[in-house]
Amino acid sequence: MYASTQSSIQWRFKVIVAEFHKKIKEAFEVFDHETNNTVDVREIGTIIRSLGCCPTEGELHDFIAEVEEEEPTGYIRYEKFLPVMTRVLLERKYRPIAEDVLLRAFEVLDPARRGFLTRDELVKFMTEEGEPFSQEEMEEMLSAAIDPDSNSINYRDYITMMVIDEN
Repeated sequence: MYASTQSSIQWRFKVIVAEFHKKIKEAFEVFDHETNNTVDVREIGTIIRSLGCCPTEGELHDFIAEVEEEEPTGYIRYEKFLPVMTRVLLERKYRPIAEDVLLRAFEVLDPARRGFLTRDELVKFMTEEGEPFSQEEMEEMLSAAIDPDSNSINYRDYITMMVIDEN
């Protein structure tokens, strides 16, 4: 009985790892423009996020340091990326923040509970507080978050759009 259960668990683990490898390869290949099993190091964050992970900038820096060559070339090889990314997925690292936690964070920024923040308020909070967004990150967020008619973000709608469904 024990051996049967153990082999069943091992089989399931192999299936999960194979599924992760397939997803990782597909995500990596999108950015492997030269089809030589390398990607620009600047694309690593996008690849990781496309796999449902949300690392902080510090975690992303640590990840890159782990997969980079001894002498950095500006490119990351697939064979170095695969085992590290597989471990990240198996360990469920860099999980997204829960919807209710995000809502509470936005509500702290909106003490009047209006349900929205203006573009200027959002830019101020995202560039001056906590771990500041880069200009590129800020522009990307604004393009997705800001309603061009009201020049504001309805944060409940934005959270719904942004939260990753884990099912």
